[in-house]
Amino acid sequence: MQQARDGGREHDFSLQGIMMSMLTAPLHGPPKRSICVFCGSKLGHHHEWASTAADVGRMIAERGWGLVFGAGRWGLMGTVAQAVIEENGWVTGIIPRYLMQTEPVIPGLSDLQVVETMVERKVRMIDQSDAFLVLPGGIGTFEELFEVWTGRQTGAHTKPIVVCNLNGYFDALFAFVHQAKDHGFLGDGAMDKVTLLHSTETVFAELDRMLGSEHPKPHGQR
Repeated sequence: MQQARDGGREHDFSLQGIMMSMLTAPLHGPPKRSICVFCGSKLGHHHEWASTAADVGRMIAERGWGLVFGAGRWGLMGTVAQAVIEENGWVTGIIPRYLMQTEPVIPGLSDLQVVETMVERKVRMIDQSDAFLVLPGGIGTFEELFEVWTGRQTGAHTKPIVVCNLNGYFDALFAFVHQAKDHGFLGDGAMDKVTLLHSTETVFAELDRMLGSEHPKPHGQR
């Protein structure tokens, strides 16, 4: 059954939501490794990004890793989560209470955590993840990337950060960061804290190297 945690209290979901969770939630417990995926609550204008997001979800589940994300059902974030759910993988969704009025929670979560602020959301996402994967998104995605990047640079954590630069989406952002370095605001090691790659194949080859796989299985096998 989908779990919701809010200061130790369980939420009372509708019968429909409970039945959906019972049908889709995994039978196993939380995995030993979890990947936090930051990406958009919209699909963007490149249609292939949605299929790539679904591939990301399947590849996470096939490795026996859990997904940590923002709990929403829309956009690329919902597409990643739905793919993990369909593979019977473990999905943790973390969302501020006030956002639940405007951003519907995706059914079938293994663990739903309702928090009060965006700050608490990010703290939990960081604490409960072993690595961070960034796909295209908007201001929230940029902010999350820079949050974990700053944490890595300042020594708050040592967890891998991988950016999947689909269709060169992040080129301009990283050019701006390089400009900050050129102007003397970043040290030589700042860029080494993030790995910028251009395909899901190279992204997961790097994550495999960094984390290993718990229960690798052929594509489509549950």
